[in-house]
Amino acid sequence: MARALAATLAFCMFVGQVGACKPSAAEEPSPGVSEGAPTLGKNVSFTFDSLDARPVSSEAARGRVAVLAFVATWDLSSQAEVNFLVAMAKHDETSVYYALIALDDPKNRELVETYVKTLAVTFPVAMADAETIAGRGPIPSVNALPTVVVLDRAGKVVFQRSGLSKPEEIRPHMR
Repeated sequence: MARALAATLAFCMFVGQVGACKPSAAEEPSPGVSEGAPTLGKNVSFTFDSLDARPVSSEAARGRVAVLAFVATWDLSSQAEVNFLVAMAKHDETSVYYALIALDDPKNRELVETYVKTLAVTFPVAMADAETIAGRGPIPSVNALPTVVVLDRAGKVVFQRSGLSKPEEIRPHMR
């Protein structure tokens, strides 16, 4: 069973690479912030269904800087983003709230669980709801993969970027 899931994950990532799935966003001309991100400077409230008992919500992040990554199992840029965030989380331990929100069809939950295990994700992971997948979720402008959002300790969006965000592009916003 695990081999079949790993093979499915590898195939989905290959299909995403050759362009049969929704492509990742191109690099933004100005590093750090997506152009026209309507949530910058606004407080956001969110709750997503987690894969385990750990909450993925604005309440769980309260009082800490939060780094949220909207990813998909079939997108190779998302896999790279997850690897960056796993390394960052090891360094930050519990001082920063990290969470992944998988923009995968809910029927692919088992695939997402395998993806998380394969990439050694230690922080909470949730399945996105239909509104978020459609780009109308609690954090607007999540319309490309991956998308990283950083919230300050008060829950205000201080960084939002679509496309691959490297740690050195994210960290300056984690104050």
